Amino acid sequence: MKLYEQYPVSITNSLSGKKELFQPLNPPFVGLYSCGPTVYNEVHLGNLRTFTAFDVVYRYLTYLEYKVRYVRNITDAGHLTNDAGQGVDRIEESAKLEQLEPMEIVQKYTESFHEVCRIFNILPPSIEPTATGHIVEQIEMVKQILSNGFAYEKNGSVYFDVRKFMEKHTYGELSGRNIDELLEGTRELDRQDEKKNSVDFAIWKGVEPNHIQRWPSPWGDGIPGWHLECSAMGTKYLGKQFDIHGGGMDLKFPHHECEIAQSIGAFGQTPVRYWMHTNMLTVNGEKMSKSKGNSFLPRELFSGSHPMLDKAYSPMAVRFFMLQSHYSSTLDFSNEALSAAEKGYKKLVNALSAAKELNHPGGSGTNHELMTDIRRLVDECHQTMSDDFNTAKTLAALFEMSARINDFKSGNVSLDQINIESFSQLKTTYMDFMENVLGLKEETESSSHVLDGVVHLLIEMRKKARTDRNYVLSDKIRDDLKALGVQLKDGKDGTIEYEIL
Repeated sequence: MKLYEQYPVSITNSLSGKKELFQPLNPPFVGLYSCGPTVYNEVHLGNLRTFTAFDVVYRYLTYLEYKVRYVRNITDAGHLTNDAGQGVDRIEESAKLEQLEPMEIVQKYTESFHEVCRIFNILPPSIEPTATGHIVEQIEMVKQILSNGFAYEKNGSVYFDVRKFMEKHTYGELSGRNIDELLEGTRELDRQDEKKNSVDFAIWKGVEPNHIQRWPSPWGDGIPGWHLECSAMGTKYLGKQFDIHGGGMDLKFPHHECEIAQSIGAFGQTPVRYWMHTNMLTVNGEKMSKSKGNSFLPRELFSGSHPMLDKAYSPMAVRFFMLQSHYSSTLDFSNEALSAAEKGYKKLVNALSAAKELNHPGGSGTNHELMTDIRRLVDECHQTMSDDFNTAKTLAALFEMSARINDFKSGNVSLDQINIESFSQLKTTYMDFMENVLGLKEETESSSHVLDGVVHLLIEMRKKARTDRNYVLSDKIRDDLKALGVQLKDGKDGTIEYEIL
């Protein structure tokens, strides 16, 4: 019997609002899609929570012996500041501010994203497609939607006709928005007069002559609509219908709602069977935002450089903190919460170290009550994770298991009280769930690569500070690193190296 048959998974489907038994289209194969970053800036902590949550989904489904194809895209074109397909191009705006080419911005922040993922032990997806690598597929999808009568062209742009779509299909079901009210909305946005209705959204956007990123199309030079990108890439790699699509709850509307409409408009069927959405990260009870000064970048956690932080925190302590709450619950960020997470992580990882050293002496075991309890904890780990990926309850079971491991390690309880089967279940399950499912590894400085990654993030932070002429911050990073025993060396060609003092 496969593990996924022994411990069937249930998922709270955002589309129905109910917890449903997970039944893949073609078991044991699973198609999983998660919206990746728009690479115009550095990934922040709120983004990181979503990427961590779906990393755990990917890990656990794989652990259960499903064959998972995980697709997480990179948006490197087409994402405008207004999600309805209007406003300023985020990547071009960032390029102007940093005086770089748009694709230099893309390269810079894609590399930064990958480095952050590596440091936080977020696995790379099976496929990481880019929007610019799938322009042909997006143009073909626009053609199909036009051919089916659910879109119209105006001045080189193509808009999805929501009112026309609603004559035959439902729009707004995922987000619960009252679309009839939105249809009565205002027309104040840039180029809004091109639209038939205020809720119509661009699936291809014509651009001005000075727009650097542009591709030829049957409707003129332009850029793909942000919503269309995910639809085209999801379809290409997972099919016209696939199992799971995830992202932050802020993407429900309009992004994911538009994805559903586009796929139905092009192919006549709903694209996703199970929708999953992570909740927001708050700071001391307030929504995280740059304007409030309570938005954190990962490197600010490692260095403790953010003014709201009492100290620096390690990547695994932060990952543990993220997993202490169910992905669909609001997670409040504070120094107290991080300090508590740091202690909890250390307790579990110390038991992990102890488990690896333990060996069973042999024998059949006499303490049946203890062996029954171990079996209960093993089942509990699997059952809680299979219950909508409940990492919080799984951690509670792991804490109980760590207490048993510590008793064996200290000699308070003799290992010969349990048989080799119970011992193997305890040791293997604890190690698997810590390292392979939750992605919590020992940091007893797996030092060289972790330190190297953290220092390089701080170097990039210092480079940006110098570019922005923020010499106070630039000098502070250099001086703080030196105080910690890391000497930065500025090279003549603009490179920066470091050595440990």
